Amino acid sequence: MATRPKTLPAAAAPVLVGGGLAALRGGFAAGPAAAALVGALLIQVATNLANDYYDFVRGGDTDERVGPTRVTQAGLISPRTVQRAMVLTLLAALGVGVYLASVGGWPIVVIGLASLVCAVAYTGGPFPLAYHGLGDVFVFVFFGLVAVTGTVWVQTLTWSAEALWAGAGIGALSTAILVVNNLRDIPTDRQAGKNTLAVRLGVQGSRIQYLALLALGAAVPVVGVLRFGWPTATLASLLVFLAGVAPARVVLGFRQPAELLPALGGTARIVALYGVVLAGALAWGA
Repeated sequence: MATRPKTLPAAAAPVLVGGGLAALRGGFAAGPAAAALVGALLIQVATNLANDYYDFVRGGDTDERVGPTRVTQAGLISPRTVQRAMVLTLLAALGVGVYLASVGGWPIVVIGLASLVCAVAYTGGPFPLAYHGLGDVFVFVFFGLVAVTGTVWVQTLTWSAEALWAGAGIGALSTAILVVNNLRDIPTDRQAGKNTLAVRLGVQGSRIQYLALLALGAAVPVVGVLRFGWPTATLASLLVFLAGVAPARVVLGFRQPAELLPALGGTARIVALYGVVLAGALAWGA
């Protein structure tokens, strides 16, 4: 429960896309790709553990919260144990990062250290990102741009505009998950002084943000084909957005926070399906 397995597709999807893009350009390397996947999953788990711990100690998670159980707030696991698990997970991610740095050099050192710091700084430290409306930026950058370009780098040792563009698509959809989560938590977050972007934008502004993020995700394969010469098969990823109709309707029409729970799961499924289909189509065109 503390590691939140349902969030892991958001960490895996950008690595899959990066692997597919590396394969398309003839540079797929199984070892670095697998290590990037393991590292991304560990950082996601560490972020989840940090969120569970720090939201409790900062008062962000209370009995009034709607949504999946948070183990620290519910008293299922002691705060110290969750904190210890977070540290151990970060150390495991660091171990994977040492191998990746040996392959990718100093850029991976920078990316890895920044990822580890932000995993904690998302809700912890003197300037918690989520509490200052920067959580969306964190997810878009690290679970989109950085994850895809970093995965491509450790396999091909090249940076490219198309990797950034692919990262923007998966990053936008991963951010959409966060938008739904934060929409649900607006009442309790506002009360706790957790000024997420959803709190700042309000319900209507967050609804617009959600639709804009889905639109960006849909634009990526189209521009990829037209601008970067991606295989036409990558357009199959657009079919994934048929599964986005139901969660979008919920986001646009909900009245009570609890009504958003199906939209949260539905948006996570979009990310997983989009990552698999886009990565598969890119690799198929290699």
